[in-house]
Amino acid sequence: MILGMDAILTALADPARWRLVGLLAERPRPVGVLAQLAGARQPQTTKHLQSLERAGLVTSQRSGQRRVYALRPGPLRELADALTRLADTADQAGGSHETYDRYGLNVHAERLAAQAPGWADGRSFTFHRSLAGRPEEVWRHLTEADLLARWWTPEDLRVSELVFEARPGGRIVHEYRDAEDADGSDLVVGRARGVVDDVRPHERLAYRLSPELPDGTRAFTAHLDLGLRPTGTGTDLDVHFRITDSAVESADFVAGIEIGYGQSLDKLAATLATPRTTADNPRSTT
Repeated sequence: MILGMDAILTALADPARWRLVGLLAERPRPVGVLAQLAGARQPQTTKHLQSLERAGLVTSQRSGQRRVYALRPGPLRELADALTRLADTADQAGGSHETYDRYGLNVHAERLAAQAPGWADGRSFTFHRSLAGRPEEVWRHLTEADLLARWWTPEDLRVSELVFEARPGGRIVHEYRDAEDADGSDLVVGRARGVVDDVRPHERLAYRLSPELPDGTRAFTAHLDLGLRPTGTGTDLDVHFRITDSAVESADFVAGIEIGYGQSLDKLAATLATPRTTADNPRSTT
């Protein structure tokens, strides 16, 4: 089917052949008439029709001295179905394309706002998730690098390097790549460095994290304060995210905070809701 579809697309890519397909959609026609209607020479028209026939788009038969061609609608319907499926996949509600468009709108707005250093200072975001698992289990996913790596990126990304030293003054390194970049040959999507400020096991975790711009300088400093509260069914997690030290060039980073961190927390919720499985871990230190 894939090879057949390739042949169909190649055949239809030529404007002259596309014109012939349109004429044959109206009714079967002989080569001479098709050449006249298409405004082309008959030998050239014959070659185009033969290409369409090899691709399975038309059929022909002799009628006296003439060869008459007719369109085969089946392959066109298969192509239309394939294109519709592709469009439906890209257009599905809540899918990655919708997120891409939403991020694009955010980037435009933030770039307009980023006029001077400190432009986003004081900007804050709050997140809340009701999670399965007791605070002790949630705490492990917040502080142990092998578990943290399972969720600490938005969709379509993967952690490629992670250091999280869960103690006051502990070091944080967070690097991530495209989820499909298996061999690390593509560019690093993002890298951040930080330090842990406060550790109250199973209750509160606070740290600072600074994403790096492409030149290695700081985009901004994120101050994150995570609070855990036990509930009858698991744990409520509240996150306060505040920005300081914002550079003008940080607009693209700021534009993605609400979407990206929200997706990460959704991954955390999904991870805690399913049984733990063995997974490959990035280079990590706790």
